[in-house]
Amino acid sequence: MSFRKSITTALALSCLTGAVAEAQTPTPAAQTAKGVVFVDTNQNKKRDAGEPGLAGVGVSNGKDVVATDSEGRYSLAVDEDTIIFVIKPSGYRTVIDSLNISRFYYIHKPNGSPKLDFPGVEPTGPLPAAIDFPLVKVDEPSAFDVIFFGDPQPRDQKEIDYIAHDVVEELVGAKASFGVTLGDILFDDLSLFDSFNRTLSHIGVPWYNVIGNHDINYASEVDELSDETYERVYGPPYYSFNYGNVHFIAVDDVHWLKDGDKKMYRSGLSEEQLTFIENDLKLVPQDKLVVAMMHIPLVKSTPWIEPRRERLLRALETREHCISLAGHTHHHEHVMMKNEEGWKGNKPHHHIINVTVCGAWWSGKPDETGIPHTMCADGTPNGYTIMHFDGINYLLDYKAARRDDNEQIRITAPEVVTLETAAATEFRANAFNTIPGAKVEYQLNDGPWTVLEKVENEPDPTFKALYDEEQPFGDKLAWRKLAKPMVCPHLWKGTLGKVEAKGTYRIHVRATNPNGQVLEGERIIRVE
Repeated sequence: MSFRKSITTALALSCLTGAVAEAQTPTPAAQTAKGVVFVDTNQNKKRDAGEPGLAGVGVSNGKDVVATDSEGRYSLAVDEDTIIFVIKPSGYRTVIDSLNISRFYYIHKPNGSPKLDFPGVEPTGPLPAAIDFPLVKVDEPSAFDVIFFGDPQPRDQKEIDYIAHDVVEELVGAKASFGVTLGDILFDDLSLFDSFNRTLSHIGVPWYNVIGNHDINYASEVDELSDETYERVYGPPYYSFNYGNVHFIAVDDVHWLKDGDKKMYRSGLSEEQLTFIENDLKLVPQDKLVVAMMHIPLVKSTPWIEPRRERLLRALETREHCISLAGHTHHHEHVMMKNEEGWKGNKPHHHIINVTVCGAWWSGKPDETGIPHTMCADGTPNGYTIMHFDGINYLLDYKAARRDDNEQIRITAPEVVTLETAAATEFRANAFNTIPGAKVEYQLNDGPWTVLEKVENEPDPTFKALYDEEQPFGDKLAWRKLAKPMVCPHLWKGTLGKVEAKGTYRIHVRATNPNGQVLEGERIIRVE
Protein backbone atom coordinates (compact mmCIF):
# COMPACT_ATOMS: atom_id res chain seq x y z
CA MET A 1 0.00 0.00 0.00
CA SER A 2 1.34 3.43 -0.90
CA PHE A 3 1.90 6.11 1.72
CA ARG A 4 -0.77 8.28 0.08
CA LYS A 5 -3.30 5.42 0.14
CA SER A 6 -2.46 4.75 3.79
CA ILE A 7 -3.23 8.37 4.64
CA THR A 8 -6.53 8.21 2.74
CA THR A 9 -7.57 5.01 4.51
CA ALA A 10 -6.71 6.40 7.93
CA LEU A 11 -8.61 9.63 7.33
CA ALA A 12 -11.65 7.71 6.10
CA LEU A 13 -11.59 5.63 9.28
CA SER A 14 -11.26 8.75 11.40
CA CYS A 15 -14.41 10.18 9.85
CA LEU A 16 -16.27 7.06 10.95
CA THR A 17 -14.99 7.04 14.50
CA GLY A 18 -14.45 10.67 15.37
CA ALA A 19 -10.78 10.03 16.05
CA VAL A 20 -8.28 11.98 13.96
CA ALA A 21 -5.81 9.43 12.59
CA GLU A 22 -2.52 9.88 10.78
CA ALA A 23 -0.99 6.73 9.24
CA GLN A 24 2.42 5.28 9.96
CA THR A 25 4.33 2.19 8.88
CA PRO A 26 3.48 -0.80 11.09
CA THR A 27 6.09 -2.71 13.00
CA PRO A 28 5.83 -6.34 14.04
CA ALA A 29 6.74 -5.52 17.64
CA ALA A 30 4.23 -4.52 20.31
CA GLN A 31 2.86 -1.09 19.50
CA THR A 32 1.77 2.00 21.37
CA ALA A 33 -1.14 4.19 20.36
CA LYS A 34 -0.62 7.90 20.99
CA GLY A 35 -2.69 10.96 20.51
CA VAL A 36 -4.32 14.04 21.96
CA VAL A 37 -7.79 14.74 23.35
CA PHE A 38 -8.53 18.30 22.26
CA VAL A 39 -11.25 20.93 22.11
CA ASP A 40 -12.56 21.01 18.55
CA THR A 41 -13.43 24.69 18.52
CA ASN A 42 -14.53 24.83 14.89
CA GLN A 43 -16.05 21.32 14.95
CA ASN A 44 -14.24 20.09 11.84
CA LYS A 45 -13.09 16.84 13.57
CA LYS A 46 -9.39 17.62 13.24
CA ARG A 47 -6.98 19.53 15.41
CA ASP A 48 -6.14 22.96 14.11
CA ALA A 49 -3.67 25.53 15.40
CA GLY A 50 -4.80 27.02 18.68
CA GLU A 51 -7.17 24.19 19.64
CA PRO A 52 -6.09 23.21 23.17
CA GLY A 53 -5.55 19.74 24.53
CA LEU A 54 -7.67 18.68 27.50
CA ALA A 55 -5.97 17.44 30.66
CA GLY A 56 -7.29 14.70 32.91
CA VAL A 57 -9.54 13.00 30.34
CA GLY A 58 -9.67 9.19 30.46
CA VAL A 59 -8.68 7.16 27.41
CA SER A 60 -8.76 3.35 27.31
CA ASN A 61 -7.68 0.37 25.24
CA GLY A 62 -10.39 -1.77 26.80
CA LYS A 63 -8.26 -2.71 29.78
CA ASP A 64 -5.96 0.11 30.85
CA VAL A 65 -7.30 3.59 31.53
CA VAL A 66 -4.97 6.59 31.44
CA ALA A 67 -5.67 10.25 32.08
CA THR A 68 -4.37 12.75 29.54
CA ASP A 69 -1.47 14.94 30.62
CA SER A 70 -1.46 18.74 30.89
CA GLU A 71 -1.39 19.02 27.08
CA GLY A 72 -4.10 16.43 26.48
CA ARG A 73 -1.71 13.67 25.42
CA TYR A 74 -2.04 9.95 26.13
CA SER A 75 -0.35 6.70 25.15
CA LEU A 76 -1.65 3.13 25.42
CA ALA A 77 -0.47 -0.32 24.41
CA VAL A 78 -2.36 -1.98 21.55
CA ASP A 79 -2.43 -5.38 19.92
CA GLU A 80 -3.96 -6.34 16.58
CA ASP A 81 -7.51 -6.34 17.95
CA THR A 82 -7.90 -3.16 20.00
CA ILE A 83 -10.47 -0.40 20.20
CA ILE A 84 -9.12 2.85 21.63
CA PHE A 85 -11.82 5.08 23.09
CA VAL A 86 -12.12 8.34 24.95
CA ILE A 87 -14.16 8.52 28.17
CA LYS A 88 -16.28 11.59 27.51
CA PRO A 89 -15.90 14.17 30.30
CA SER A 90 -18.80 16.23 31.58
CA GLY A 91 -19.33 19.47 29.70
CA TYR A 92 -18.21 18.09 26.34
CA ARG A 93 -19.67 15.95 23.58
CA THR A 94 -17.97 13.53 21.23
CA VAL A 95 -18.47 13.32 17.48
CA ILE A 96 -22.11 12.40 16.76
CA ASP A 97 -22.85 10.98 13.31
CA SER A 98 -25.86 11.64 11.09
CA LEU A 99 -27.82 8.89 12.87
CA ASN A 100 -27.10 10.39 16.32
CA ILE A 101 -24.69 7.61 17.27
CA SER A 102 -21.65 8.67 19.31
CA ARG A 103 -18.33 7.96 17.57
CA PHE A 104 -15.89 8.19 20.47
CA TYR A 105 -13.48 5.45 19.43
CA TYR A 106 -10.90 4.23 16.92
CA ILE A 107 -10.82 0.58 15.85
CA HIS A 108 -7.40 -0.97 15.28
CA LYS A 109 -7.78 -4.30 13.48
CA PRO A 110 -5.02 -4.38 10.84
CA ASN A 111 -6.31 -7.64 9.40
CA GLY A 112 -9.99 -6.94 9.95
CA SER A 113 -12.54 -9.37 11.39
CA PRO A 114 -12.68 -13.06 10.46
CA LYS A 115 -15.40 -14.06 8.01
CA LEU A 116 -18.62 -14.82 9.88
CA ASP A 117 -22.34 -14.95 9.06
CA PHE A 118 -22.57 -11.15 9.28
CA PRO A 119 -19.70 -8.85 8.29
CA GLY A 120 -17.37 -7.45 10.90
CA VAL A 121 -14.70 -4.77 10.62
CA GLU A 122 -12.79 -4.31 7.38
CA PRO A 123 -8.97 -4.29 7.71
CA THR A 124 -7.98 -0.96 9.22
CA GLY A 125 -4.36 -1.05 8.06
CA PRO A 126 -1.35 0.14 10.01
CA LEU A 127 -1.59 1.81 13.38
CA PRO A 128 -1.85 5.58 12.84
CA ALA A 129 0.96 7.76 14.14
CA ALA A 130 -1.65 9.72 16.10
CA ILE A 131 -5.20 8.93 17.18
CA ASP A 132 -6.68 12.20 18.36
CA PHE A 133 -10.13 12.61 19.88
CA PRO A 134 -12.04 15.83 19.19
CA LEU A 135 -14.46 17.06 21.85
CA VAL A 136 -16.89 19.96 21.59
CA LYS A 137 -17.62 22.10 24.65
CA VAL A 138 -21.33 22.12 25.56
CA ASP A 139 -23.55 23.07 28.47
CA GLU A 140 -24.54 20.02 30.52
CA PRO A 141 -27.01 20.75 33.32
CA SER A 142 -26.87 18.79 36.55
CA ALA A 143 -30.56 17.96 36.02
CA PHE A 144 -31.25 15.98 32.84
CA ASP A 145 -33.30 13.10 31.42
CA VAL A 146 -32.23 9.83 29.77
CA ILE A 147 -34.45 7.47 27.73
CA PHE A 148 -33.90 3.76 28.40
CA PHE A 149 -35.05 1.07 25.96
CA GLY A 150 -35.03 -2.56 27.02
CA ASP A 151 -34.93 -5.15 24.22
CA PRO A 152 -36.49 -3.62 21.07
CA GLN A 153 -35.58 -7.00 19.54
CA PRO A 154 -37.08 -6.84 16.02
CA ARG A 155 -36.85 -10.04 13.95
CA ASP A 156 -37.43 -8.28 10.64
CA GLN A 157 -38.29 -4.98 9.00
CA LYS A 158 -41.97 -5.36 9.91
CA GLU A 159 -41.04 -5.33 13.59
CA ILE A 160 -38.74 -2.34 13.10
CA ASP A 161 -41.84 -0.63 11.72
CA TYR A 162 -43.69 -1.60 14.92
CA ILE A 163 -40.95 0.16 16.89
CA ALA A 164 -41.27 3.23 14.69
CA HIS A 165 -45.00 3.58 15.30
CA ASP A 166 -45.19 2.22 18.83
CA VAL A 167 -42.48 4.24 20.57
CA VAL A 168 -40.34 6.33 18.21
CA GLU A 169 -43.08 8.56 16.86
CA GLU A 170 -44.16 9.69 20.32
CA LEU A 171 -40.54 10.39 21.31
CA VAL A 172 -39.68 12.63 18.35
CA GLY A 173 -38.45 15.91 19.78
CA ALA A 174 -38.03 14.48 23.29
CA LYS A 175 -36.12 16.78 25.66
CA ALA A 176 -33.89 13.96 26.90
CA SER A 177 -30.13 14.48 26.81
CA PHE A 178 -29.56 11.05 25.25
CA GLY A 179 -30.96 7.55 25.01
CA VAL A 180 -29.66 4.04 25.70
CA THR A 181 -30.72 0.64 24.39
CA LEU A 182 -30.02 -1.98 27.05
CA GLY A 183 -29.19 -4.82 24.67
CA ASP A 184 -31.05 -7.10 22.30
CA ILE A 185 -31.14 -4.26 19.85
CA LEU A 186 -32.07 -6.90 17.26
CA PHE A 187 -33.29 -10.49 17.26
CA ASP A 188 -30.35 -12.37 15.64
CA ASP A 189 -30.54 -10.84 12.14
CA LEU A 190 -27.61 -8.42 12.38
CA SER A 191 -28.21 -7.14 8.85
CA LEU A 192 -30.97 -4.97 10.38
CA PHE A 193 -28.67 -2.72 12.42
CA ASP A 194 -28.67 0.04 9.79
CA SER A 195 -32.44 0.12 9.40
CA PHE A 196 -32.91 0.10 13.16
CA ASN A 197 -30.45 2.99 13.59
CA ARG A 198 -32.16 5.03 10.89
CA THR A 199 -35.49 4.58 12.67
CA LEU A 200 -34.23 5.59 16.12
CA SER A 201 -32.35 8.57 14.70
CA HIS A 202 -35.65 10.42 14.34
CA ILE A 203 -35.98 10.72 18.11
CA GLY A 204 -33.32 13.37 17.69
CA VAL A 205 -31.02 12.74 20.67
CA PRO A 206 -27.58 11.07 20.89
CA TRP A 207 -27.95 7.32 21.31
CA TYR A 208 -25.76 4.78 23.13
CA ASN A 209 -26.01 1.01 23.04
CA VAL A 210 -25.35 -2.02 25.22
CA ILE A 211 -24.73 -5.40 23.57
CA GLY A 212 -27.25 -8.19 24.16
CA ASN A 213 -27.23 -11.93 23.58
CA HIS A 214 -29.22 -11.49 20.35
CA ASP A 215 -26.73 -8.89 19.03
CA ILE A 216 -23.80 -11.28 18.70
CA ASN A 217 -22.59 -13.34 15.75
CA TYR A 218 -23.54 -16.95 16.48
CA ALA A 219 -21.10 -18.23 13.84
CA SER A 220 -18.25 -17.37 16.18
CA GLU A 221 -16.57 -20.20 18.05
CA VAL A 222 -15.32 -17.95 20.87
CA ASP A 223 -16.57 -15.03 22.94
CA GLU A 224 -13.75 -12.74 21.79
CA LEU A 225 -15.02 -12.77 18.17
CA SER A 226 -18.77 -12.89 18.80
CA ASP A 227 -19.18 -9.10 18.80
CA GLU A 228 -17.28 -8.27 15.57
CA THR A 229 -20.44 -7.15 13.76
CA TYR A 230 -21.57 -5.08 16.75
CA GLU A 231 -18.13 -3.44 16.83
CA ARG A 232 -18.37 -2.54 13.14
CA VAL A 233 -21.66 -0.76 13.78
CA TYR A 234 -21.27 0.71 17.30
CA GLY A 235 -17.63 0.38 18.37
CA PRO A 236 -16.52 -1.04 21.73
CA PRO A 237 -18.96 -3.46 23.41
CA TYR A 238 -18.10 -1.92 26.79
CA TYR A 239 -17.09 1.65 27.61
CA SER A 240 -17.94 4.58 29.87
CA PHE A 241 -18.75 8.27 29.69
CA ASN A 242 -19.78 11.18 31.90
CA TYR A 243 -22.76 13.48 31.69
CA GLY A 244 -23.50 16.12 34.31
CA ASN A 245 -22.65 14.63 37.69
CA VAL A 246 -23.21 11.05 36.53
CA HIS A 247 -20.73 8.44 35.32
CA PHE A 248 -22.27 5.84 32.99
CA ILE A 249 -20.67 2.43 32.33
CA ALA A 250 -21.90 0.23 29.47
CA VAL A 251 -21.22 -3.37 30.49
CA ASP A 252 -20.95 -6.36 28.13
CA ASP A 253 -22.23 -9.20 30.31
CA VAL A 254 -22.93 -11.68 27.49
CA HIS A 255 -20.32 -14.45 27.43
CA TRP A 256 -20.47 -16.67 24.31
CA LEU A 257 -19.02 -20.16 24.63
CA LYS A 258 -18.91 -23.59 23.07
CA ASP A 259 -19.63 -26.68 25.14
CA GLY A 260 -18.90 -29.73 23.01
CA ASP A 261 -20.92 -29.29 19.82
CA LYS A 262 -23.31 -26.83 21.44
CA LYS A 263 -22.89 -23.06 21.41
CA MET A 264 -24.54 -21.00 24.14
CA TYR A 265 -24.26 -17.85 26.20
CA ARG A 266 -23.85 -17.28 29.90
CA SER A 267 -23.84 -14.13 32.01
CA GLY A 268 -20.23 -13.12 32.46
CA LEU A 269 -17.52 -10.57 31.75
CA SER A 270 -14.03 -11.00 30.35
CA GLU A 271 -11.05 -10.47 32.64
CA GLU A 272 -10.02 -7.52 30.46
CA GLN A 273 -13.41 -5.85 30.91
CA LEU A 274 -13.36 -6.33 34.68
CA THR A 275 -9.91 -4.75 34.76
CA PHE A 276 -11.24 -1.86 32.67
CA ILE A 277 -14.16 -1.28 35.06
CA GLU A 278 -11.85 -1.32 38.07
CA ASN A 279 -9.40 1.08 36.41
CA ASP A 280 -12.20 3.30 35.13
CA LEU A 281 -13.75 3.73 38.59
CA LYS A 282 -10.41 4.82 40.04
CA LEU A 283 -10.76 8.07 38.07
CA VAL A 284 -14.36 8.73 39.20
CA PRO A 285 -14.83 10.94 42.29
CA GLN A 286 -16.97 9.51 45.09
CA ASP A 287 -19.43 12.41 44.85
CA LYS A 288 -20.56 11.23 41.40
CA LEU A 289 -23.44 8.85 40.81
CA VAL A 290 -22.31 5.72 38.93
CA VAL A 291 -24.86 4.04 36.64
CA ALA A 292 -23.92 0.59 35.35
CA MET A 293 -25.91 -0.38 32.24
CA MET A 294 -26.00 -4.03 31.15
CA HIS A 295 -28.23 -6.45 29.28
CA ILE A 296 -28.52 -9.48 31.56
CA PRO A 297 -29.69 -8.65 35.09
CA LEU A 298 -27.50 -9.22 38.12
CA VAL A 299 -30.36 -11.25 39.62
CA LYS A 300 -33.20 -13.54 38.49
CA SER A 301 -31.63 -14.46 35.17
CA THR A 302 -29.29 -16.73 33.23
CA PRO A 303 -26.67 -18.20 35.58
CA TRP A 304 -23.60 -16.01 35.89
CA ILE A 305 -20.01 -17.11 35.66
CA GLU A 306 -19.94 -16.58 39.40
CA PRO A 307 -16.36 -15.40 40.12
CA ARG A 308 -16.80 -12.65 37.53
CA ARG A 309 -20.15 -11.58 38.95
CA GLU A 310 -18.52 -11.36 42.37
CA ARG A 311 -15.68 -9.25 41.02
CA LEU A 312 -18.12 -6.88 39.31
CA LEU A 313 -20.15 -6.48 42.50
CA ARG A 314 -17.01 -5.83 44.53
CA ALA A 315 -16.03 -3.08 42.07
CA LEU A 316 -19.45 -1.43 42.20
CA GLU A 317 -19.48 -1.66 45.99
CA THR A 318 -16.57 0.78 46.12
CA ARG A 319 -18.98 3.52 45.07
CA GLU A 320 -20.91 5.57 47.58
CA HIS A 321 -23.62 6.29 45.00
CA CYS A 322 -24.36 3.53 42.48
CA ILE A 323 -27.32 2.00 40.64
CA SER A 324 -27.63 -0.38 37.71
CA LEU A 325 -30.07 -1.15 34.88
CA ALA A 326 -30.62 -4.23 32.72
CA GLY A 327 -33.14 -5.71 30.28
CA HIS A 328 -33.32 -9.28 28.97
CA THR A 329 -36.11 -10.86 31.06
CA HIS A 330 -39.01 -9.01 29.40
CA HIS A 331 -40.62 -7.72 32.54
CA HIS A 332 -40.26 -4.60 34.68
CA GLU A 333 -38.99 -4.73 38.25
CA HIS A 334 -37.04 -2.81 40.86
CA VAL A 335 -34.76 -5.03 42.96
CA MET A 336 -32.98 -3.84 46.08
CA MET A 337 -29.97 -6.16 46.22
CA LYS A 338 -28.82 -7.14 49.69
CA ASN A 339 -26.53 -9.77 51.15
CA GLU A 340 -28.74 -12.63 49.99
CA GLU A 341 -28.33 -11.41 46.39
CA GLY A 342 -24.57 -11.19 46.83
CA TRP A 343 -24.37 -7.44 47.52
CA LYS A 344 -22.07 -6.63 50.44
CA GLY A 345 -22.26 -2.85 50.39
CA ASN A 346 -23.33 -0.73 53.34
CA LYS A 347 -26.76 -0.10 51.82
CA PRO A 348 -28.88 -2.07 49.32
CA HIS A 349 -28.04 -1.71 45.63
CA HIS A 350 -30.87 -0.48 43.40
CA HIS A 351 -30.98 -2.75 40.34
CA ILE A 352 -33.64 -1.97 37.72
CA ILE A 353 -34.87 -4.59 35.26
CA ASN A 354 -36.20 -2.29 32.56
CA VAL A 355 -39.47 -2.77 30.69
CA THR A 356 -38.94 -3.90 27.11
CA VAL A 357 -39.91 -2.08 23.93
CA CYS A 358 -40.92 -5.38 22.32
CA GLY A 359 -42.83 -6.46 25.42
CA ALA A 360 -43.20 -10.22 25.07
CA TRP A 361 -41.34 -10.43 21.74
CA TRP A 362 -43.99 -8.62 19.67
CA SER A 363 -46.61 -11.26 20.54
CA GLY A 364 -50.35 -11.15 21.08
CA LYS A 365 -53.31 -10.02 19.04
CA PRO A 366 -52.66 -6.93 16.87
CA ASP A 367 -54.72 -3.81 17.48
CA GLU A 368 -56.41 -1.64 14.85
CA THR A 369 -53.00 -0.30 13.72
CA GLY A 370 -51.64 -3.80 13.19
CA ILE A 371 -49.25 -3.67 16.16
CA PRO A 372 -49.45 -6.59 18.63
CA HIS A 373 -50.43 -5.65 22.19
CA THR A 374 -47.26 -7.60 23.24
CA MET A 375 -47.84 -7.26 26.98
CA CYS A 376 -44.88 -8.37 29.12
CA ALA A 377 -45.30 -11.67 30.96
CA ASP A 378 -45.70 -9.83 34.29
CA GLY A 379 -48.62 -7.86 32.88
CA THR A 380 -46.65 -4.65 32.27
CA PRO A 381 -47.54 -3.01 28.94
CA ASN A 382 -44.56 -2.78 26.60
CA GLY A 383 -42.82 0.58 26.58
CA TYR A 384 -39.74 2.37 27.89
CA THR A 385 -38.51 4.42 30.83
CA ILE A 386 -37.22 7.92 31.34
CA MET A 387 -34.74 8.48 34.14
CA HIS A 388 -34.51 11.94 35.66
CA PHE A 389 -31.06 12.73 37.09
CA ASP A 390 -30.10 15.64 39.31
CA GLY A 391 -26.68 15.33 40.91
CA ILE A 392 -26.66 12.04 42.81
CA ASN A 393 -30.46 11.90 42.84
CA TYR A 394 -32.55 10.02 40.28
CA LEU A 395 -36.14 9.06 39.56
CA LEU A 396 -37.37 6.49 37.03
CA ASP A 397 -40.63 7.09 35.16
CA TYR A 398 -42.25 4.20 33.31
CA LYS A 399 -44.09 4.94 30.05
CA ALA A 400 -46.41 2.48 28.33
CA ALA A 401 -46.15 2.60 24.54
CA ARG A 402 -48.77 4.86 22.90
CA ARG A 403 -50.59 5.30 26.20
CA ASP A 404 -51.14 8.15 28.58
CA ASP A 405 -48.33 9.02 31.01
CA ASN A 406 -50.73 8.33 33.88
CA GLU A 407 -51.22 4.66 33.00
CA GLN A 408 -49.20 3.33 35.93
CA ILE A 409 -51.52 0.83 37.67
CA ARG A 410 -53.91 -1.70 36.13
CA ILE A 411 -56.85 -2.68 38.33
CA THR A 412 -58.54 -5.99 37.51
CA ALA A 413 -62.02 -6.32 38.99
CA PRO A 414 -65.43 -7.70 37.99
CA GLU A 415 -67.57 -5.46 35.81
CA VAL A 416 -70.56 -5.85 38.12
CA VAL A 417 -71.26 -7.43 41.54
CA THR A 418 -74.30 -7.72 43.71
CA LEU A 419 -74.81 -5.66 46.82
CA GLU A 420 -74.80 -8.87 48.85
CA THR A 421 -71.39 -10.03 47.53
CA ALA A 422 -69.70 -6.64 47.16
CA ALA A 423 -67.95 -6.59 50.53
CA ALA A 424 -66.09 -9.85 49.80
CA THR A 425 -65.35 -9.09 46.14
CA GLU A 426 -61.62 -9.17 45.46
CA PHE A 427 -59.68 -7.09 42.96
CA ARG A 428 -56.04 -6.96 41.90
CA ALA A 429 -53.80 -3.94 41.31
CA ASN A 430 -50.68 -4.32 39.15
CA ALA A 431 -48.53 -1.31 40.04
CA PHE A 432 -45.91 -1.57 37.30
CA ASN A 433 -43.21 0.77 38.57
CA THR A 434 -43.25 0.18 42.32
CA ILE A 435 -40.04 -0.11 44.33
CA PRO A 436 -39.72 -2.61 47.21
CA GLY A 437 -41.17 -0.99 50.31
CA ALA A 438 -43.89 0.87 48.41
CA LYS A 439 -47.12 1.58 50.27
CA VAL A 440 -50.10 0.57 48.10
CA GLU A 441 -53.61 1.55 49.21
CA TYR A 442 -57.06 2.15 47.77
CA GLN A 443 -60.25 4.04 48.37
CA LEU A 444 -63.80 3.49 47.11
CA ASN A 445 -65.15 6.77 45.78
CA ASP A 446 -64.03 9.34 48.37
CA GLY A 447 -63.94 6.90 51.27
CA PRO A 448 -61.03 6.19 53.60
CA TRP A 449 -57.73 4.84 52.30
CA THR A 450 -57.10 1.15 52.99
CA VAL A 451 -53.75 -0.62 52.63
CA LEU A 452 -53.69 -3.44 50.05
CA GLU A 453 -52.03 -6.82 50.55
CA LYS A 454 -48.97 -7.74 48.48
CA VAL A 455 -49.50 -10.85 46.33
CA GLU A 456 -46.44 -13.09 46.17
CA ASN A 457 -47.21 -16.02 43.88
CA GLU A 458 -49.71 -15.01 41.21
CA PRO A 459 -49.47 -13.89 37.59
CA ASP A 460 -51.14 -10.70 36.44
CA PRO A 461 -54.81 -11.72 35.94
CA THR A 462 -55.26 -9.70 32.75
CA PHE A 463 -52.24 -11.26 31.09
CA LYS A 464 -53.26 -14.71 32.33
CA ALA A 465 -56.73 -14.28 30.79
CA LEU A 466 -55.25 -13.26 27.45
CA TYR A 467 -52.88 -16.23 27.55
CA ASP A 468 -55.69 -18.65 28.43
CA GLU A 469 -57.82 -17.37 25.52
CA GLU A 470 -55.06 -18.37 23.10
CA GLN A 471 -54.51 -21.91 24.38
CA PRO A 472 -57.37 -23.70 22.55
CA PHE A 473 -55.97 -22.46 19.20
CA GLY A 474 -52.49 -23.95 19.64
CA ASP A 475 -50.34 -22.99 16.66
CA LYS A 476 -53.30 -21.87 14.57
CA LEU A 477 -53.27 -18.30 15.82
CA ALA A 478 -53.01 -15.53 13.24
CA TRP A 479 -50.43 -13.82 15.43
CA ARG A 480 -47.40 -14.77 17.52
CA LYS A 481 -48.60 -16.48 20.69
CA LEU A 482 -47.96 -14.92 24.09
CA ALA A 483 -45.21 -15.94 26.46
CA LYS A 484 -46.09 -18.08 29.48
CA PRO A 485 -47.32 -15.93 32.39
CA MET A 486 -44.78 -15.27 35.13
CA VAL A 487 -45.29 -14.49 38.80
CA CYS A 488 -45.89 -10.76 38.91
CA PRO A 489 -43.45 -9.00 41.28
CA HIS A 490 -45.67 -5.93 41.72
CA LEU A 491 -49.19 -7.20 42.32
CA TRP A 492 -51.53 -6.30 45.22
CA LYS A 493 -55.02 -7.39 46.21
CA GLY A 494 -57.91 -6.13 48.25
CA THR A 495 -61.67 -6.41 48.75
CA LEU A 496 -64.27 -3.72 48.09
CA GLY A 497 -65.35 -3.72 51.71
CA LYS A 498 -68.70 -2.53 52.99
CA VAL A 499 -70.91 -0.99 50.29
CA GLU A 500 -74.08 0.73 51.56
CA ALA A 501 -76.12 0.93 48.39
CA LYS A 502 -76.34 -0.08 44.79
CA GLY A 503 -74.62 2.22 42.33
CA THR A 504 -71.51 2.89 40.29
CA TYR A 505 -68.29 3.18 42.24
CA ARG A 506 -64.70 4.23 41.56
CA ILE A 507 -61.79 2.10 42.80
CA HIS A 508 -58.81 4.43 43.23
CA VAL A 509 -55.41 2.82 43.91
CA ARG A 510 -52.40 4.82 45.03
CA ALA A 511 -48.84 3.49 45.33
CA THR A 512 -46.24 5.59 47.13
CA ASN A 513 -42.64 4.54 46.52
CA PRO A 514 -39.98 4.94 49.25
CA ASN A 515 -38.53 7.84 47.25
CA GLY A 516 -41.84 9.72 47.42
CA GLN A 517 -42.94 8.96 43.85
CA VAL A 518 -46.72 8.48 43.65
CA LEU A 519 -48.37 6.19 41.08
CA GLU A 520 -52.13 6.01 40.59
CA GLY A 521 -54.80 3.98 38.81
CA GLU A 522 -58.60 3.91 38.68
CA ARG A 523 -61.40 1.57 37.67
CA ILE A 524 -65.19 1.84 37.66
CA ILE A 525 -67.30 -1.01 39.09
CA ARG A 526 -71.09 -1.39 39.30
CA VAL A 527 -72.93 -2.73 42.32
CA GLU A 528 -76.46 -3.97 41.58
